Amino acid sequence: MEMMTRFTRNFLSLSLSLVLSIGFLSFSPNLNGFTMGKVQAQTTGKTGLPVPRFVSLKAQRVNMRIGPGKQFKVAWLYLKKGLPVEIIQEYDNWRKVRDPEGNEGWILHSLLSGKRTAIVNPGERDKEAGIADLRKDASEEADVMARIEPGVVTEVQACQEEWCLISADGESGYVAKKFLWGVYPDELIEQ
Repeated sequence: MEMMTRFTRNFLSLSLSLVLSIGFLSFSPNLNGFTMGKVQAQTTGKTGLPVPRFVSLKAQRVNMRIGPGKQFKVAWLYLKKGLPVEIIQEYDNWRKVRDPEGNEGWILHSLLSGKRTAIVNPGERDKEAGIADLRKDASEEADVMARIEPGVVTEVQACQEEWCLISADGESGYVAKKFLWGVYPDELIEQ
């Protein structure tokens, strides 16, 4: 009987420890900067800026790492200054970003710029289907000034409800938002 009682006490003690451990991991939204359970949508990061948000690459060569630190392996090397990326998490001086192709990793904050850029129909395999018209005004009826191929990075100057004023290769004009990755569908950007 005493052996049964000791077994029951040990079992209950072990069960309680296990439940508390699992509860800690399940309900702790951030453990040393890494997510371990359910995470609620974050509206502002440590910087006080909104998360998620779009930024661009500041340098010509930028390493994306698998974790927030130089000790982590490089997953991607970007060679395109101005490429738009989306910040989805902040940790110390590191930003977890998503690129136009959906790859995610960590970039040191000093390699990112608040300058807004967008990329035309990234990942579109059919170049003809992915072409965006650069128009003189924010209207489907406006004259087409140029045609922009998929993958071209543009500077975003302003955005209205459905159109963005952009510049690419010295040309400025309006492109429908639906063709751009680097601005949110409901985002308004003042000039």
